[in-house]
Amino acid sequence: MLPPDRALHQDIRELHIGLLNMMPDKALAATERQFFRLIGESNPIAQFYVHPFTLPELERGTEAQRHIDQFYDTFEQVRADGLDALIITGANVVGPALSEQAFWRPLIDVIDWAYENVTSTLCSCLATHAVLQFRYGQHRTPRPVKTWGVFPHQLIDRRHPLVHDANTRFDVPHSRWNDVSRAQFDAAELRVLAQSDVGVHLATSPDGFRFVFFQGHPEYDMVSLLKEYKREVMRFALGDLSVYPPFIANYFSEHSKAVLREYRGRLEQALAVGQAVPEFPDDLLVARLDNTWRDTAHAVVGNWVGLVYQITHRDRRKPFMDGVDPDDPLGLA
Repeated sequence: MLPPDRALHQDIRELHIGLLNMMPDKALAATERQFFRLIGESNPIAQFYVHPFTLPELERGTEAQRHIDQFYDTFEQVRADGLDALIITGANVVGPALSEQAFWRPLIDVIDWAYENVTSTLCSCLATHAVLQFRYGQHRTPRPVKTWGVFPHQLIDRRHPLVHDANTRFDVPHSRWNDVSRAQFDAAELRVLAQSDVGVHLATSPDGFRFVFFQGHPEYDMVSLLKEYKREVMRFALGDLSVYPPFIANYFSEHSKAVLREYRGRLEQALAVGQAVPEFPDDLLVARLDNTWRDTAHAVVGNWVGLVYQITHRDRRKPFMDGVDPDDPLGLA
């Protein structure tokens, strides 16, 4: 709800939300679809347009490039027209150093522009790590084992409007080898809103809104982790992995684990005698999967869209309506 003085100065119009999609070719369309759906299902009231774009420095195959050429804007177009909000996805990283990636310098250019010109930027997973390194000097650190599963989280700050009407305890999928710790978020004076035993999931920039950080993947479909698990099993079958992948934490039922153990036995037997890889039992697993994160994801993203709508300027090339303090846009101080 808007205060009366702000409501009097608000011009009703559509929102323009950018999606910087840096995911590799095989995940490009799925990531696009996940965020489109999450935004659309989270706020059925506001009218909005989503503008996907990517970075030309990311190497693409023929099919992915054709998709980009047909459906995506360029950053130059987005920058010229302006955005009310921006989402930045993760990316495929080769090697440990983010600053050595081909996308690093162009990504910084987008982040710099967004900070000065966009009402709020939502960073997902690797994008969170990139912003924390670039803007706050906090470098991510490798974890001894991959954080891979669906983990219970708890709200730390229940008063922030981003988590209004969100569950105080909720699940979030994670799939990452690296982490920025709670101590690092605190050292950067960021506002931590939700965390778990596997680390911080939800936080904001010190002003409370201009950057929103996810370390998990609330945009994931119910089957996203299953697809990742199948991919890793197939990598083992092809000899790309020397160790069979472990079960994804808190994701498979006991029945599904039994199915997967039986499949592993058949796969290893087939590999031992040079037979074809048996068909993965997707159909036996999907029916027993649960989505325990979507309602809270809807609440948080719906709040984010609604808050952007309340304070953005009628000219989408300007980040805030007149009278909004960029250092405290939500009036939290």
